[in-house]
Amino acid sequence: MDGKRQYLLAQPYSDGKGIDWLVVVVVPESDFMEQINQNTQNTMLLSLVALVVVIVLGMLTARLITAPILRVYQAANRLAKGDLGEQVTPSAIAEINELSNAFNKMSEQLKESFETLEDKVRERTADLAIANQEIITLNENLRKDNLRLGAEIDVVRQMQTMILPNAEELEIEGLDIAAYMDAAADVGGDYYEVLNSDGIVTLGIGDVTGHGLESGILMLMTQTAVRTLKESGEGNPVRFLDILNRTLYKNVQRINSEKCLTLSILNYANGQVSISGQHEETIVVRKSGAIERIDTMDLGFPIALDGDITAFINQVIVELQHGDGVVLYTDGITEACDIHKNIYGIERMCNVISQHWHLPSEQIKDAIIADVRRHIGEQKVFDDITLLILKRQ
Repeated sequence: MDGKRQYLLAQPYSDGKGIDWLVVVVVPESDFMEQINQNTQNTMLLSLVALVVVIVLGMLTARLITAPILRVYQAANRLAKGDLGEQVTPSAIAEINELSNAFNKMSEQLKESFETLEDKVRERTADLAIANQEIITLNENLRKDNLRLGAEIDVVRQMQTMILPNAEELEIEGLDIAAYMDAAADVGGDYYEVLNSDGIVTLGIGDVTGHGLESGILMLMTQTAVRTLKESGEGNPVRFLDILNRTLYKNVQRINSEKCLTLSILNYANGQVSISGQHEETIVVRKSGAIERIDTMDLGFPIALDGDITAFINQVIVELQHGDGVVLYTDGITEACDIHKNIYGIERMCNVISQHWHLPSEQIKDAIIADVRRHIGEQKVFDDITLLILKRQ
C-alpha cells in the first residue's frame, strides 16, 4: 500500500444470528521494524566510536614513539655543531633507551678527550665525524620506518593485548579455561574472547586476513561488536553472526578495505556447547583423551566478505561430560614451519592434546606451545599463534 509493505490477517466472524462478517486487520511492517532498525544504527554508531578511539590511540602512541627519536636526532645535530655537553634523556622504549645511552656515553668520552688530550683533537674529530654520520643515518632510517614500526607493530600489538580477557575473566565456576596469544613480528589480526553472562559462556576465536594496521583495526571492531551483541542478549547464532557480519561489512566498505576474517562462536551452558561460524576445525576432547574433529566449513562464511551470509550460517550441538572439553586455535599453530619448511600440522597438535588431557588446561596449553616452539626452532614466526582451551570440571 503506497509502496510500503503491509501484513494482513483475515478471520471470519459469525454470531449465529445472521451476522456473517470477515474481519481484516492490516499492520504496516514499519510499526515493528522501527526498533530493530534503531538497534542496527546504535551498533554501527558504537563501532564508529571504537574506530575513532583506535585512531586517537594510534596517533598518541605514534607521538610517544617519535618524541625520543626526535630528541636523539636533535642532540646529534647539536653534537655535530660542537656542543659536546649534550645529553639525551632516557626513554621508556628499550631500543631507543639503548641508543640514548650509547649517544650519552659517546658524548661524555668526546668531551673528556677534548678537555684533557688536545693532541688527539684531529684523531677524535675524524671519529666524531664518522659517529655523527652513523647517528644521522640511523635517525633517517628510524624516521622512515617509524610509521610502519609505530603504527603497525607497537600500537596494534598493544591494542591486541589490552582487549584480551584477563585472568579473572577466565575463572568460571565449573570450567577450566586457558588462553594464549603471541603476535608475530608483523602484526596480524588474531582474536579470541571469553564472555560469561546469564549462565552462558561465549567463546570466540577468529583470524583476520593479512597483517598490519587494517587487520588489527578489524580485529578490534570484531571484539567490540561481539561484546555488544553479547551484552544485548542476542543468543540466536544465525542472528548473532548475521548482525555481526553486516556491521563489519559496512565498516570495511567505509574504510575501503578488502579485509575479512574467519570466526567461530561457541556458547556453553549446562554441559552443552553450540558451535557456529566458519574457522579452523574445532577439536572436541573426551575425558579419556579421545579426539573428535569438527569441520566448521559448513557452519558459516568469512565475516565482512559479503553483506548477507545468513544462508550459510549453521550450528552444531556437542554434549560435554565432566572431563570433556574443546580446543580452539588459529592457523599460526598448524601452519607453523621449521627451517626446512615442514609444517607443524593438526595431527601433531591433536597427539599432544590427547597425551596431556589429564592435566589442567594451563598445563595442556603450555605443552602445546612448547611443542610448537620446538618445531619452529630458529625459524622466524610469520603468523600469530593463538590457542584457547575449555575443559568441563
